[in-house]
Amino acid sequence: LALDTTERLQPPSWTHPFGTDSLGRDMLARIGHGALDTLLLALAITAVALLTGVLLGLVPRLSGPLVDTVNAVPAVLGALLVTAVAGRGTATPALAVSIVAWAPLAAHTSSLLLQERAAVHITATRALGAGRWYLLRHELLPAVLPPVTRHALLRLPGVALSLASLAFLGLGAQPPSPEWGLLLAENQPYAERAPWAVLAPAAVLALLGALAVTAASGARWGSPRPKAGGGVRWRPRRADRRTATAGTEQRRVAKELAAAGTETR
Repeated sequence: LALDTTERLQPPSWTHPFGTDSLGRDMLARIGHGALDTLLLALAITAVALLTGVLLGLVPRLSGPLVDTVNAVPAVLGALLVTAVAGRGTATPALAVSIVAWAPLAAHTSSLLLQERAAVHITATRALGAGRWYLLRHELLPAVLPPVTRHALLRLPGVALSLASLAFLGLGAQPPSPEWGLLLAENQPYAERAPWAVLAPAAVLALLGALAVTAASGARWGSPRPKAGGGVRWRPRRADRRTATAGTEQRRVAKELAAAGTETR
């Protein structure tokens, strides 16, 4: 937040790697501090959206019409409605994005749940006497949560961009906050004279998208593998592996004995 008008709009250098803005403030420092406002808020909204989406996705009859309605409401319109009711402030973009962020995750959860319930192993487990809560805890949730979590991670840059766009429109944080969308709005008039002041916050938003895609592809949660008849098959324990190895060895010996008997005859 320190001002130094003698260093205003300085190009990138060893002293200021990302240059300075129109008031001489270091852009690298402002972007670093703005990460606390943008990234942590985006992570919190994503976590809340994931929890809400999974809970409502488990009851598709109740959440189906609501999901269709919320999907038709863009985040900017939600922010305008929230601003009209609660006024401008730092909580306005968080509320607006949270209102619409859970709907795609709920729709994804509902579709996966419907697909999993139609699997053969679910029917067999239910026929063996498994109750509804047992199926939910041991069969349905382990199959639904990993892909929905990866979906939420993939939507993280979209949440951050929504927060930045609302701040860019002046509906969120106010100066001198270093929120990334506000940095873009403050430095837009100087884009021709000092393009680094605009490119720096735009670059970190693009980098956030790349990191989110990488994190989503690496989030495996134990990597459940699909069965031939549907459902998921987890990696066997050591005892199971020893049993499987012993069974394979017994089958090999039996085949050798059978081959030897045929040759003798």
